[in-house]
Amino acid sequence: METPAHDALPTPAQQALDDLVANAEDQRALDTLAHSDVLVPVPDDAIDGEGADATTVALPILEQPGGDPVVPVFTTENEMAELLPFVSRYRLIPLGALASQWPDEEISLAIDGSSEHALTLTSQGVRTLLAR
Repeated sequence: METPAHDALPTPAQQALDDLVANAEDQRALDTLAHSDVLVPVPDDAIDGEGADATTVALPILEQPGGDPVVPVFTTENEMAELLPFVSRYRLIPLGALASQWPDEEISLAIDGSSEHALTLTSQGVRTLLAR
């Protein structure tokens, strides 16, 4: 029998997000988050070219209400379905690996954007805190 999402215990990544809200300097939480896999949505209209490099990921960039660009990633399928119910595909990537290749542009990273565990990092925060 499956437990409803709202009754489920937080994943280690979600617990790390909660810890970082309380203390942004929590090194243990940052390490946990950097080593956690996240779901990076792949738009259904994305084309899988045969010449595509398997080590690179096309980042889905959304525009926040204020106009700032943000890349949404998620710790679970349920979190992704809450915010992006129209996306059915994703790539599972270690957050630290994603952060180590983060673009230089001012693009923020939103982790579990619509949940109680949500955390948004600036591009500088992504590169300095998570790229380990």
